[in-house]
Amino acid sequence: MLKFMAEGAAQNPLIPDTAELIIGLLCFFIVFGVLGKKLLPNIQKTLDERHDAIEGGLERAEKAQAEANRTLEEYKAQLAEARHEAARITEHAREQGAVIIAEMKEEGQRQREAIITAGHAQIEADRRQVTTALRQDVGRIATDLAGRVVGESLEDSARQSRIIDRFLDELDAKAAESAGAK
Repeated sequence: MLKFMAEGAAQNPLIPDTAELIIGLLCFFIVFGVLGKKLLPNIQKTLDERHDAIEGGLERAEKAQAEANRTLEEYKAQLAEARHEAARITEHAREQGAVIIAEMKEEGQRQREAIITAGHAQIEADRRQVTTALRQDVGRIATDLAGRVVGESLEDSARQSRIIDRFLDELDAKAAESAGAK
């Protein structure tokens, strides 16, 4: 049994053989060396690129944000200036409109006065013309009537004009008296 134990101890599956241990360690260091020389720089390069991309992205985002804020402030300033300009233009247009309305009213007044004056002048001219025509007609009728009453012809124009004027003056005086009495 001792022998069995000595043989059993040599064959313990938990304790590796020294040659296998050396070969395993050697293979481990070779694989670790290859990975360290070939793969680790690529991994480090990728990590650095990601780090730069993230940090650069943040920096670019901050720069873009700052640019956007600056542009927004410029836009707000331009908008405020445009609103101020629009208000100024509106006020100027309102003032011009008031001036134009005042001028148009004044022009309308002038035209109205001119039309009224022209109308009065036309009425006065028509009245004179009608008065003259009426005096002539009344004179002619009165002369004819007087000639029939008297039985003679009153064809003398000077005498006829004096009679007509005297008759019409009497009519005007009577009309003035009746207008004054009312």
